[in-house]
Amino acid sequence: MKLPLFLTLLVGAVSTLHLRTETPDFNSPLENEALPQDGEILEPEPEEAPAGELMPLEEEVEGGSGSEDDPEEEEAMESDSALEVVDKDLQCPKEEDIVKLEGSPGCKTCRYLLVRRAKQFNKAQFICQRCYRGNLVSIHNFSFNYQLQCSVRVLNQGQVWIGGRIVGRGRCKRFLWADGSSWNFAYWAAGQPNTCGGRCVALCTRGGNWRTAHCAKRLPFLCSY
Repeated sequence: MKLPLFLTLLVGAVSTLHLRTETPDFNSPLENEALPQDGEILEPEPEEAPAGELMPLEEEVEGGSGSEDDPEEEEAMESDSALEVVDKDLQCPKEEDIVKLEGSPGCKTCRYLLVRRAKQFNKAQFICQRCYRGNLVSIHNFSFNYQLQCSVRVLNQGQVWIGGRIVGRGRCKRFLWADGSSWNFAYWAAGQPNTCGGRCVALCTRGGNWRTAHCAKRLPFLCSY
């Protein structure tokens, strides 16, 4: 009787051991992880960036275009809205700041004046328009250029604004007068015009030659009205 009982206990122990090896481990860390289906490939998740650091976008291009606006071009093309701000606080030149000049030969209705208080080119043009209903002066012959030069050389300040301005570049470069008249005369100094030195035109008080200057430079100026 002892032998059958021993065999029964042995068979029971072996069965129990076999069941334990086939029973899944419910505490396995893979319990909640989705298993791939047939033919499916799982891609690794992207790494999170450390706190305070941004991950770059794939389409982001380093360095940018590298192009910058030409500051001289900007100052030469000052917007009307910027000049409207000036208009609110505009004070026309005082009598002691202006010198009335003789008219152009052969033109009895042409009047000119010199404003001795220095202004930037665009603001000088704005004052000529708002205070005298005119423009920065345009020059169309040598005799008038000489007349103006004789009138302003007493300033001894080097240069005064006239109404000339350069726009465009290379073959597209053009010379314009503020009053819209045709550009049919010029009296450039040696080596001029040089747009690297600016795009607005000034008359030299000594010699009467013209030079380019940065439009943001402050100079006395000549108005025609």
